[in-house]
Amino acid sequence: MNELPLTVRRSIELLGLCAVFALVALGQNIVTPIILAFLISILLMPMFNFFRRLRFPEALAIVTSIIVAALSVLLIVGFFSFQVGSLVSDWPQLQKNLTAHWATLSNWIATKTQLSSREQLDMLQKQSQGMANNMGAYLGSAFSSLGSVFIFFGLLPIYIFLIMFYRKLILKFVFMWFPRGNHKEVTAAITETQLITKSYLIGLLIQVTYMTVLVGGLMLILGIPHALLIGIIFAILNLIPYVGALVGNLIGVLLTLASSSQLADIFIVLGVIAGVQFLDNNILMPRIVGSKVKINALVSIVGVVLGSALAGIAGMFLSLPVMAILKIIFDRTENFKQWGVLLGDERPQYTALNRPENRKVMEEIREDVKEETKEDLKHGDDKNKEKRDLSADEKKDDK
Repeated sequence: MNELPLTVRRSIELLGLCAVFALVALGQNIVTPIILAFLISILLMPMFNFFRRLRFPEALAIVTSIIVAALSVLLIVGFFSFQVGSLVSDWPQLQKNLTAHWATLSNWIATKTQLSSREQLDMLQKQSQGMANNMGAYLGSAFSSLGSVFIFFGLLPIYIFLIMFYRKLILKFVFMWFPRGNHKEVTAAITETQLITKSYLIGLLIQVTYMTVLVGGLMLILGIPHALLIGIIFAILNLIPYVGALVGNLIGVLLTLASSSQLADIFIVLGVIAGVQFLDNNILMPRIVGSKVKINALVSIVGVVLGSALAGIAGMFLSLPVMAILKIIFDRTENFKQWGVLLGDERPQYTALNRPENRKVMEEIREDVKEETKEDLKHGDDKNKEKRDLSADEKKDDK
């Protein structure tokens, strides 16, 4: 590989990335649950080791760990469903608040535009009819997606069990790809990947917990309706880097509009979320996860968008842990270190451009560009002068 020209090596790397993206996009229903199962398996290893120390058989220890994790998820889902049920039970009040807010918005639109309240209602009815006509397609797509979700969560525990059960076989497969002389570096990369992934996932669980308690608890104290539901939704969406927080704010505002007749409550919700986010980003999260995963903001946003395009919502949630694992691998691979630098958040003070010989080349290029620009401008002026002289001669001939 190193004997090939640089352009050929970089072309092969880019083609490999395109092939991986195509594989994920075409087989997302297969690849996504396997990646998620791999991450959850790493997260469950401490619990598995605990049951093994209690002399549980290996298969029973794996099954028990999966059952404990599933019960924890079901407990969270049940609490979330209870909050959603509370929201649905308040539907008459929600309808009343939405009607009041719509009347205020309609009056404001009528004062700023030429559309009367009746014309606005007609436009909404036309849009509603269009949506109703497409409702069959929407429902079909929803049922298809629901079936995919059931298949996803049905296969997930099976994948987790098999990955944990055959973990030594998978490790042997990985080591056989490398010569024995490189096994020390491979061991270090695997160990670091396991530690960082485990600490990152545990940190995310801690983050969801305290974000729910802080956001939901403060809003509950301040008298915001359905505060805990807003806190849960925001804490879960906040797992998606950058994009999730924006969507969480929007949903919080919409739920507050629907459940409260006071516009001041919207500013309370936004203020609480902003304060908790500041505390999370600058104090809590850096101490829990921030020092473990070093991915810059640009790559994080691109990764979230790319993950969404390739694998939907699951891709958005998995983008950051996958990039963290890739960075560990790239940093420990001589041929791919540049990709690790691109993923990281280090801002070097000096680059190759700061070297004296390179700065001299840059100055020479700047001088050449300036001279070429002057020549182009002078040449352009000469052409313009010739055009003016020719035009003057034509006017004389016309006279």
